[in-house]
Amino acid sequence: MKPKLIVILVLALLLLIILIQNTQVTTLNILFWSISMSQIILMLIILIGGFAIGYLTRMVTSRRR
Repeated sequence: MKPKLIVILVLALLLLIILIQNTQVTTLNILFWSISMSQIILMLIILIGGFAIGYLTRMVTSRRR
């Protein structure tokens, strides 16, 4: 197996373990809104948002060069 694939599989397994362990409901306060949701959903939203911001940043900086 390629080392890159092994690293991706290990990171995916660690992410899955972290998500499974955080199932309790939490409250997120944003300005005047209060949202109650499972920590799994909140962590997935933050993860996807982080990937999207990283991808967009990469696209913008690669076009400038």
